[in-house]
Amino acid sequence: MKTIFALAVVLLLSMRSHAEIQAPIPIWPDGAPGALGGTSNDIPTLTLYLPGPTNATGAAMVICPGGGYSHLAAHEGNDYALWLNQHGVACFVLKYRLGSHGYRHPAMLQDAAQAVRLVRAKAADWKIDPKRVGIMGSSAGGHLASTLLTHFDLGSTNAADPVERQSSRPDLGILCYPLITLGEYTHRGSKDNLLGTHPPPELVKLLSNELQVTTNTPPCFLWCTYEDKTVPMENSLMFAGALRKNHVPFDLHIYQKGRHGLGLNDNPPFAHPHPWANDCLFWLKEQGFVP
Repeated sequence: MKTIFALAVVLLLSMRSHAEIQAPIPIWPDGAPGALGGTSNDIPTLTLYLPGPTNATGAAMVICPGGGYSHLAAHEGNDYALWLNQHGVACFVLKYRLGSHGYRHPAMLQDAAQAVRLVRAKAADWKIDPKRVGIMGSSAGGHLASTLLTHFDLGSTNAADPVERQSSRPDLGILCYPLITLGEYTHRGSKDNLLGTHPPPELVKLLSNELQVTTNTPPCFLWCTYEDKTVPMENSLMFAGALRKNHVPFDLHIYQKGRHGLGLNDNPPFAHPHPWANDCLFWLKEQGFVP
């Protein structure tokens, strides 16, 4: 047992030594639009996890942790980033504004869009390919990711700010047990934190993202579990159905067993992650994100 533990520690230290984890950087240097103050809760950031030069693929992933739009789950941010770093993907974990801190839509979408733009604008500095920038999210973070996948814009070519010139359209999406709809199968707490308790019907429809898929929506990987009672699998089914209807390529995996919020269901160095991880890597290879 001691030998196995020692080996795990060595592997973890080796993994961390090959990944460069940088201090969080604000995504809005002059303050976020509509900021309610100047505390940490009002300052969205990106934490950079850059893979070592020997295995970097040039692909990048903006990661939106879940947490019901009330908090951010570390295992759906930090852990995903460390795992993807092992496979050469540069990761950027987004701390976006939350309903529990007084924010409502569109603050969260603004933060996600700005994160993708910033990653593209700094592509040369971070040695990534601006045409291989994905977005990943779990639970409510999956709702945020799916919101950007269906509500992006192509940037303002005449903007003075080089970040604003960049497109906010991700090149692909990874949605882990995602909240998608704000209708019958929604998670009420997330919906309330995002829109308030009495949102207008047209806003509920706008952010029920299964209704917003078009032929321009990027390819997606989705997974969830049959046993998930917090965010029912119907969310993933509806989004996949909309992707199919609009001829957008996708992978959909529904596993029988598993609670909501599984993440990788493992700890660093991720020797035995949930099967979705290998399924996702297979898909990412097909998309040209990993070798």
